[in-house]
Amino acid sequence: MSVDQRLEGILSPFLHYGLYKVRKPEIQLEIGMLITSIDIDVGIEMLGAVNGGKYDENVRGKLFNGPGTECAIGKIEEQALPLIVAFFNELQIPVTFALRGQLFEVDDSILNLIVRSSVEHEIASHSYYHSDFTKLSRNKADNELRLLSEGMRDHRITPKTFIFPRNKVNHLDLLEKYGYKCYRDYGTSHPYFMQDGMYIKKHGRLFDVHPSLYFGSCAHRRNVKLIQKTLDICIEKRLPFHLWFHLWDLGLDSKSIINKIKNVFFPLFSYAKSKAKRGSLSIETMISAVEKMESAKS
Repeated sequence: MSVDQRLEGILSPFLHYGLYKVRKPEIQLEIGMLITSIDIDVGIEMLGAVNGGKYDENVRGKLFNGPGTECAIGKIEEQALPLIVAFFNELQIPVTFALRGQLFEVDDSILNLIVRSSVEHEIASHSYYHSDFTKLSRNKADNELRLLSEGMRDHRITPKTFIFPRNKVNHLDLLEKYGYKCYRDYGTSHPYFMQDGMYIKKHGRLFDVHPSLYFGSCAHRRNVKLIQKTLDICIEKRLPFHLWFHLWDLGLDSKSIINKIKNVFFPLFSYAKSKAKRGSLSIETMISAVEKMESAKS
């Protein structure tokens, strides 16, 4: 991890806390909301092997680049998913899992693990090949969405949420064409906290369930208390707090993944669960947050 990445992980929760403390709310809900979305960029190591490096460039990230990127990320995600699903099931917390459509060509075990959970998690779309939509022509973007819809329909899933790969937002009208109701807009930028926000805003017929905090960069034990205080602001001002991260942000192997879940995720999400039990916070997926807002207006 670079010096810049370590610095971002330290500063990000402080900057977000300060920002939300003083920023004027754009909306106000009945009670605060916690929304969690998780990007699954590959899913399993086998998908990378099948592609033979063809889409390595599509899924490169801060920790990975070059030949074998898909395989490396897929291997980590294959270890991480059962652990994070078991964790959220134990706390009975629903989250949004964004799956890459090509995964369904190779293996449906990940999908089955999520669908058969004791909690009603949301299955969202994360494109078909994890392509940068700002670099796709309209025809190519349409083809990705068509393949995605057909693949998910074969598994009796009709996704309503779209998570753009690399958070590169484009072709929103095509999302409407394929029946999506919401998406996650681009938040983190330089300075990396200024575009984040606690709001849900409508663009045409689509809802932007806006990102509030990239949890992947600051998921450290030292930051938990401050993120809890930021959640308190969400509760106090009755706003949506949308955490998101990549599945591979959890760690490079099972031991580090388990440690992060135990020392970071459990203190934060059990705190949120306690607030939900008291009635001051609702815990939502992206689509359930939108549906609650729509029903409140009707």
